[in-house]
Amino acid sequence: MKQKPSFPAKVDGLAPKKVHLAKGAAHFTGSAKSSALDPFAALASGVGLDSTKVRESMVQKLAQQGVQDEMLLRAFSCIERHKFIDTALANQAYEDTSLPIGFGQTISKPNVIGRMIELLRQGKNLMITGKLSRVLEIGTGCGYQAAILGQVSKEVYSIERIQGLYEKAKENLRPMRFPNIHLILGDGMLGFAQGAPYAGIISAAGGENIPTAWLDQLAVGGRLVAPISNEQGSQVLVVIDKFENSYKRSFLEPVNFVPLLSGVA
Repeated sequence: MKQKPSFPAKVDGLAPKKVHLAKGAAHFTGSAKSSALDPFAALASGVGLDSTKVRESMVQKLAQQGVQDEMLLRAFSCIERHKFIDTALANQAYEDTSLPIGFGQTISKPNVIGRMIELLRQGKNLMITGKLSRVLEIGTGCGYQAAILGQVSKEVYSIERIQGLYEKAKENLRPMRFPNIHLILGDGMLGFAQGAPYAGIISAAGGENIPTAWLDQLAVGGRLVAPISNEQGSQVLVVIDKFENSYKRSFLEPVNFVPLLSGVA
């Protein structure tokens, strides 16, 4: 299927281009009044879990835990986390905890998502508006992190290897009508070359090494944030900045993510 991205990226030295999405890839379209075009439009106050007060309480905790990016905090306030998890767990949606989403996978803690996206957004390739241009997410899961990324980035390509989760993410995101989020069913270890280069790459799974394909698809001036196994066998966050002829790697705090696997299941 031939598809022109709704928001062509403007990475330094990168002209807008047409991208061919794989057959069956999800592309969300919306009207000019969609939340992605006006990401921080006022939401209905609602009741219970739909109440803005519930989300604001989570956002306050994120700020207290160190997340300082105002655009990112507003994205957390806008996106309703309880709509991405099973109803039986909805009462835990706004706690700082990871939750099962099926298929042996989990939705990450809000604090971990906030930390990783904030690190990603501290790289060089930000738009004048403060948004990242084109981002690749490895591991769509239930779609929650993709929704947050869609609020703080011009364009998001998100790849998921587990078909059941890919379908779940499509169902979760479809009502929100994000025109700048593209979902792909495929092997995340291969990245998504058709959309490269990326201003940012973020992974929700960790292996012993960062796949070469990710580094190749990262734009010069771009930043990659992912978990990686250290010599002791535990995981830490790594931030990789790409320069013209080199990379800078920074190893940060311990984390605990699902293993990075190849293939499509």
